[in-house]
Amino acid sequence: MKITRLAFLAFTFCLYSFASIACNDRVTAAELDVWIGTSNRPTATPGIYHLTLDDQTGKLSAARLMIEQKNAGFLAVHPTLDVLYATGESLSAWRIVRERGQVMLKPINQQATKSGNAAHVSVDRTGRVLMSAHYGSGSICSFRLNADGSIAQIASKIKHDEPSNVVAGRQKACHPHWIGTSPDNRFVLVPDLGADKIFTYRLDTSKGKLTRHGAAATPSGGGARHFKFHPSLSVGYVVNELAMSLSMLDYDSTAGQLALSQTIPTLSKEQIAAESFNSGSEVRVHPSGKFVYSGNRGHDSISAFRVDQDTGKLTLIEQESVRGCWPRNFNLDPSGKWLLAAGAKSNTLAVFAIDQQTGELQYARSIQSVPAPICVLIEP
Repeated sequence: MKITRLAFLAFTFCLYSFASIACNDRVTAAELDVWIGTSNRPTATPGIYHLTLDDQTGKLSAARLMIEQKNAGFLAVHPTLDVLYATGESLSAWRIVRERGQVMLKPINQQATKSGNAAHVSVDRTGRVLMSAHYGSGSICSFRLNADGSIAQIASKIKHDEPSNVVAGRQKACHPHWIGTSPDNRFVLVPDLGADKIFTYRLDTSKGKLTRHGAAATPSGGGARHFKFHPSLSVGYVVNELAMSLSMLDYDSTAGQLALSQTIPTLSKEQIAAESFNSGSEVRVHPSGKFVYSGNRGHDSISAFRVDQDTGKLTLIEQESVRGCWPRNFNLDPSGKWLLAAGAKSNTLAVFAIDQQTGELQYARSIQSVPAPICVLIEP
């Protein structure tokens, strides 16, 4: 069959256009790095694991053990450097190296806390200070960070000593469980499960030091665990581990003060009674500020809430099963399209699509096996 020059050119143009579209689709699709911290279990290899999340499809790659290390439960990433930090009796810093399509971790250094294993670790917004919260010892620590991301000597070590003694066996001592900065980086907030308070500290980024500033009361016997600020409103949210509730606090950024404003259950009384044990875990705020999510261990679900855009107050939307057991931690990707829920006792990481209009979660039929995951960190 004879092909005219015009037909050949038309065919070539179509082929080129199709290839360009396919290429552009590949360019717009992104794989996000997902880092998993794990707990120590006899049947699991403890350490830091790595996966990727396809931000177009929500599919996860298989998990890969990067570093074998005990007590590398919670992780934090430097805001400007390719450096990852992990908890433990000593805090550790790791260089994230990407070569030939592969991701690796190379050790930088460690610094001892002399406060026992850390329950949480975070970096201030300037990347100059590393902070840790120690549930067992009731202490918090801060370290100055060097220009290369390595951890300098300890700058602050402060012990909490104001237990509420409301819940027997859980509140006879102080238990700081989370540590992070205010949006303007002037203050550091520390929810304390044993004290029913959120302690506030002034942050000196030049020296890496913390100075006690004040404290806000949270619900009595609630067990304040993790806290997150709203992206635009002057409010924050704390999950109360013992009471299975979520509290909203108003925030005075000038004075650095929080004030309790609302407390709402994450589960109904009937749902709580139906389980042998329940425990609140994590709280996350959607990047749009329209929704808030909290984790329920025992019921093994995520509670979704709608945020009033004038007051910041919450209304329950739904509760979604995590398709696993014991969601000690979960996270949202930077775009707010996906929620990743870790089942610490089912060794699973499951993906849920987030409806951008309603905040509802839909299981994305994407799940991977990860040994005893207790921290989900998605790199921006």
